Amino acid sequence: MHIKIIPSILMSLFCVLMTGQESTEIYLFDLQEQDSNITLSNPVNISNSTGYDNQPSFTEDGLAILFSSFRNGQADISKYFIEENYRVWITDTKPNEFSPMSYPGKKKYFTCVRLNEDGSQLLYKYAYKNKAPEVLISGLKVGYYIWFSEKIAVSYVIGEIESLQVSNFKYKIKYPIQNNIGRSIQKIPSAASLGENLISFISLDHEVPEIYSINPLNSNSKYIADALSGSQDLAWTMKGSMLMGKGNKIYKLDPSKDKAWTPVLIECDLPLDGISRLAISPNGKKIAVVVNE
Repeated sequence: MHIKIIPSILMSLFCVLMTGQESTEIYLFDLQEQDSNITLSNPVNISNSTGYDNQPSFTEDGLAILFSSFRNGQADISKYFIEENYRVWITDTKPNEFSPMSYPGKKKYFTCVRLNEDGSQLLYKYAYKNKAPEVLISGLKVGYYIWFSEKIAVSYVIGEIESLQVSNFKYKIKYPIQNNIGRSIQKIPSAASLGENLISFISLDHEVPEIYSINPLNSNSKYIADALSGSQDLAWTMKGSMLMGKGNKIYKLDPSKDKAWTPVLIECDLPLDGISRLAISPNGKKIAVVVNE
C-alpha cells in the first residue's frame, strides 16, 4: 500500500530529528564543472563534531559557510571560514536556530529560522554583534526559505495548508504562490536557459515528485524534470546543471541536455553515506555536502 507523507508530517518528523540530534557531518569539496562533466575532490570535514551538523549555506562573498549545529542538546549557528579552516559559534541562545543564510546586501547580519520556547517558528534577522534578534516575518511559521533579492524572501510556510509564500519587505506584503512542495527551494542560474528571475521547487502533487520553476513575482510555473527518486535536496551549478544526492552518490541533470540523472565523479576515499543537503558557493567552485556521521 502506498502511503503519502504530507508536508506537515514531514515537518513534524524534522523537528523530532532535531530534538534527537540526528548525527550528520558537513564536507566541503572542490567542484569542477567542464563541459558536461562534474568532479568533486579534496574533501574537508568542516563540522567535525558528534551529533547534528546540517543546513549549510555560503556567505555572499563565498569566504565562509553558515550552518546549524547541536551542542548541549540544542541547535545554535556556526560559521566556518574556508581559507583559515576555522570554525566559530555565532549564536548561544535557549531557542533552537536552523537554516542560517547571509542577509543579502547586509554584511553585518544573517538570518535563520528560530524555534522559540513558546512553540513559535519564525524567520529572524540576527546581527553578528551587539543587537537583539528581530522577527522578519510575523505570523508565518517558516520551515525553509531562500532570499530571492534584498527585499524579497520566499518561504515554505507551515499551516492548515502548507504553502510556498513570498514576503516583499519593500511593499510590506506577503502572498502564497504554490502548495504541497518539498523542502528544497533554490534560485535558478541564468545559465540554465530557463528564464530570468526564477526559483525551483519540488512539487509533491504527483506520485513521482517533480521539479518546477516559478517566478515569485507573477507565480508563473513550468515543469523542468522529475526529481531523483528517493532524494529531496537540490542544488544548481553555475553552468545550469541540477545536483541531487542519494546514498553515497551525487547525481546531475542538465535540463537543456540530459534526459536522465547520472552520477558525478567524487574523488574521495571517505565512506560517505546518506548524502542529503547540498550548497554551492557563489563562484561555483566549492560545494558543501551533508552526509550521515
